[in-house]
Amino acid sequence: MSPESLRLLHLIGEAGALTGAADELGLSTPAVSQQLARLEDDLDLSLVDRGPRGARLTPAGRVLAAHGRLIDEETHRAADSLAGLRGQHLERLRIGAIHAAALHLLPQALTALHHRYPGAEVSVADLLSVDAIDAVVNDRLDVALMAVVDDPPTWPQGIVGHDVLRDPLIVVLPDDHPLVLARPEARTLSLSRLRDEPWVVISSGMAARAQFDRAAAAAGFVPAVRSQTESYDIAQALVATGYGVAMISRLAHTAVEGTAVRAVRPALSRRLVAVTRADHSLTPLVQVVLGLLADVSEDLTAAWAAADG
Repeated sequence: MSPESLRLLHLIGEAGALTGAADELGLSTPAVSQQLARLEDDLDLSLVDRGPRGARLTPAGRVLAAHGRLIDEETHRAADSLAGLRGQHLERLRIGAIHAAALHLLPQALTALHHRYPGAEVSVADLLSVDAIDAVVNDRLDVALMAVVDDPPTWPQGIVGHDVLRDPLIVVLPDDHPLVLARPEARTLSLSRLRDEPWVVISSGMAARAQFDRAAAAAGFVPAVRSQTESYDIAQALVATGYGVAMISRLAHTAVEGTAVRAVRPALSRRLVAVTRADHSLTPLVQVVLGLLADVSEDLTAAWAAADG
């Protein structure tokens, strides 16, 4: 005796014929007849009286069909609940992003999303990279944009990371710095030439600081850290005053007056990764925004390449 067989008896009783039950279940009438015959054999009971005018449940059939009716009602309630859930989430999108991505990557993607889905309910939250995975796992966000410096993290079951953008690191110097004035046309700068400079260091995340320290060590020096800040904007403002030099994300560069930038040699970068659930069936806008982010990232990368000559 299974939930399916109890529901079958209920549908036969409701329709008054095997054909009606078969139509409801999407089966052929012979298939329904075979299922019923197996059930009666298993229970050693007659459950349905078949006649020229249709089918009628026996007393035993009616007892079991009453339970089948409850199963059928719950099945329909489950379908209605799922439909409501789909309707609630279909055009909802909750995005979290690190500061640089929220300022310089998301706006273009969300503008395009608004044109395609003007009724979409989109929310954007500030996010630290260390909190990105947990926010998606615990269903606080549908998409979380985080920075990855070294190897990608181990993704929990049901969670995936999508590479969005390779974000180069650049050096920001005062525009009257001797290295800038000597070669104003230069686009790259060896990190070793900055060994004696005071540094404004970005401290937003241990991985980013560790990457900077490794790069300095590989260039043969220990950086003289004059200031630490979690804000790329503050770092660039300090550089503009002549306070020091800084290595920042290119995505976070805002062309502060009084500063100049150079690409780093050897090249350094971080990756921007979008964290989502593997299953987007309830949130189809996730796949849409991933595609839009890829488009914006491609345009950004092309613009950076053109600027570098």
